[in-house]
Formats: sequence, C-alpha cells, structure tokens
Amino acid sequence: MTVNNQKNLTLTQSNNRMEVINAIGRRKAAVARVYLGAGKGSILINNRDYKEYFPSQVLQYIVEQPLHLLDVTQKYDIKVNLNGGGVKGQAEALRLGITRALIKIDETCKPKLKEAGFTTRDPREVERKKPGHPKARKRFQFSKR
Repeated sequence: MTVNNQKNLTLTQSNNRMEVINAIGRRKAAVARVYLGAGKGSILINNRDYKEYFPSQVLQYIVEQPLHLLDVTQKYDIKVNLNGGGVKGQAEALRLGITRALIKIDETCKPKLKEAGFTTRDPREVERKKPGHPKARKRFQFSKR
C-alpha cells in the first residue's frame, strides 16, 4: 500500500470514527506513552484501570485534571504504557501526556491548558552522585590537621 493510499484510508476512517492520537509525557524518570481515542471515558494504564493503578485520590486527581478542565471526561478512551520513576512522577508524566494528546486533537484548548500549567514539562531531575563523596552534594567533614 502506498503512502497516498494510506493517507486516503486514514481520512476515510476519520469520517466514521476518530483515529487514535498518541503523545508522550515525561517527569523525572517516568515515561508515559498515551494513546487517546473516542470512547466512553475509560483510562487504562498497563492494561489496568487507573483507579486500581493509582489507589491514592490525589494521584487520580492529578491524572484527571486536564480532562476535568476541558470537561471531556466521558468523551475519550485513554490507553497508557507507563514505566520508570515513582508513582507521583508517573502521575505527572501521564498528566502531561494527556494534555499533549488533547492539544493535538483541538488546538483551541491549548491556552486554557497552558494557563493551568499543564503544558510545561518539569525539567527537574535527580543529580548524580559524585565519586569520592557520600551523596550528590554532600562532602565528608573537612579536617585541617
């Protein structure tokens, strides 16, 4: 199948139903690959429901923030491959991935998401441990004699 035929096929399929949009979100060591398509509002993380994956209400709220802001919680099905980092970093990476996918679908919602601070990738990473020192910045006690 040629590239032109694939484009035409995609265009005709988009008339019947929405194609799947993919985006990526990162935070610390966590990486979230988000696949967003039309549906009834289910969020699956590594083939598990997000409420089972994130039992904490706070982390569930972080994941749902961009959807609640645009009032599209029941409009899209979200499938996520999530790995690396801790639970908080994973939740924030997922929020960024969902935000980027929503912006790909509708550019007009970008100012609203940007104002809420969801479009910015948090660049803070753990500093590496230096050789000859106990931690990244900590030093052994200095002895003059």
